[in-house]
Amino acid sequence: MQIKIETPLTSEKVKSLKSGDTVLITGEIYTARDAAHKRMIDALKSGEKLPFEIENKIIYYAGPTPAKPGQVIGSCGPTTSGRMDAYAPELIKLGLTGMIGKGERSDDVVNAMKEYGAVYFGAIGGAGALIAKSIKAAEIIAYEDLGTEAVRKLTVENFPAIVIIDSNGKNLYHDR
Repeated sequence: MQIKIETPLTSEKVKSLKSGDTVLITGEIYTARDAAHKRMIDALKSGEKLPFEIENKIIYYAGPTPAKPGQVIGSCGPTTSGRMDAYAPELIKLGLTGMIGKGERSDDVVNAMKEYGAVYFGAIGGAGALIAKSIKAAEIIAYEDLGTEAVRKLTVENFPAIVIIDSNGKNLYHDR
């Protein structure tokens, strides 16, 4: 079943999503990879604020390539989600409700998703140029020195993804 969802990704929307659902996401999402995640967690430990309000947000694990002339963004495919597993439970606890990436998640991440209500979406690796077509605007909002790994706010329209792990812990990779 294909479901259209708009951000913010509220707890009600999270609860309605089931493993195996295909979704088209419209609204704002944020990119961050492991270097940015480490900085965000370090900021929290130092009593600083995150570069964006995390509650009811979606983080896309991606490091887009530079845009060519006339483009909003370059290729923007997902990176391996496991690289963020050391940081994701803390962000979920703070209200992060959605993550987009590829590959397996650790038990700690899945347990945090079940406890606090979050969902993990899969995006198709190798389809970064196609995915970039759903990105209508991109703006670096933090850690510009990280280059492609800087945190970006993306405005997306009909961004294609699949619910891999739902808020009940049902996992498309394991529970077929």
